Amino acid sequence: MIVSSTDSVPGREIEEAVGIARGSTVRARNAGRDIMASLKSIVGGEIKEYTKLLADARESAVQRMCEDASRMGADAVVNVRFTTSAVMQGAAEILAYGTAVKLK
Repeated sequence: MIVSSTDSVPGREIEEAVGIARGSTVRARNAGRDIMASLKSIVGGEIKEYTKLLADARESAVQRMCEDASRMGADAVVNVRFTTSAVMQGAAEILAYGTAVKLK
């Protein structure tokens, strides 16, 4: 599956838009990460535990978006975007979405 944040795929022509492909995941913090994050917030700097958690969540959301596009018969997803929202305290949803297309 070709994934692009632009509205086209370089060197390819879009034949048909088949729908909006989306994939999401909800992730929650855990006590171990919270303890490390609290300590890190005292001295400053990147909280690598949360960086990894969010990177893994984005990858899961993209994979699920590609699976959704594949079910629609798409060859690619263009105009890919991400959004996040708090579901409850300590848990967030990561959503990846874009236009599923068939290429010539």
